[in-house]
Amino acid sequence: MKRGALRSSFLLFLAASIWGVAFVAQSVGMDYMGPFTFNGIRFLMGSAVLFPLVYYRRRKEKRKGRKKKAPREELKVTLTGGICCGLALGAAALLQQFGIMYTTVGKAGFITTLYIIIVPIMGIFLGKKVGRKVWIGAALAAFGMYLLCMSEKLSLSRGDMYVFICAVIFAVHILIIDYFSPKADGVELSCIQFLVAGLISSILAFWFEEPTFAAFIDGIIPLAYAGIMSSGVAYTLQIIGQKDMDPTVASLILSMESVVSMLAGWIILGQALNARELAGCALVFAAVILVQLPEQKRSKRIWFPWWFK
Repeated sequence: MKRGALRSSFLLFLAASIWGVAFVAQSVGMDYMGPFTFNGIRFLMGSAVLFPLVYYRRRKEKRKGRKKKAPREELKVTLTGGICCGLALGAAALLQQFGIMYTTVGKAGFITTLYIIIVPIMGIFLGKKVGRKVWIGAALAAFGMYLLCMSEKLSLSRGDMYVFICAVIFAVHILIIDYFSPKADGVELSCIQFLVAGLISSILAFWFEEPTFAAFIDGIIPLAYAGIMSSGVAYTLQIIGQKDMDPTVASLILSMESVVSMLAGWIILGQALNARELAGCALVFAAVILVQLPEQKRSKRIWFPWWFK
């Protein structure tokens, strides 16, 4: 594996680990406020954490005399990418939260991770070729997530539909990042996407909910983790990590979020894993390892359908 790919894989796995542990913080935070309020504050906190870093890096470049060749064009790309990412992220996060209100956490976890399959399917229509091992890995990961999260028969309810749409939008979010991350600064892109998602959620919070300062104080600890670590740090790691990573492979690594969440519940909260859930963890780990193995060169060319490499 190339050094750059290994670094990108590590950054994406670190992001997934932070999100996995954040499940506890998000669950506790919802005890103090509604979904619009919680998402609004956490995303604005994520943007606020990154803004000083953006300012410092800009000042540092200016002091060294490193002027951009086309600052207006770069700013336009960064703003466009940040707004698109923010709209997708805000919509997906809210749909997921509302979906959980009408369905079980097990179903929500499995349906959300369908973006593992949705990303390569969308990539086909965008002209991206997907290798056989990636398709096999996606299938393994999806089945692993089924074993890990599902404990009842799959039936489509109102909440299931919300979460399914959320999975589609998360897939779009991954592809948007894949398009803009090589063309824009990752930290600036992340800062803008949080600002956009936070402003939209906050406006909806004041429209549909009744945010209070007391609720903010009571939920400050889960908010701080969700805003600083889960939003400010993890999503930035995702954007930086995806620069040198195929979006389908990135989605598989990011799907480790559910595995880490389950393991965190086992280690921190003492929630034991049964044989079925352990098998699901093993399949997801196997899928992530499979898609990162180097391709073997063959002496003879074997024909496969056009959507395979």
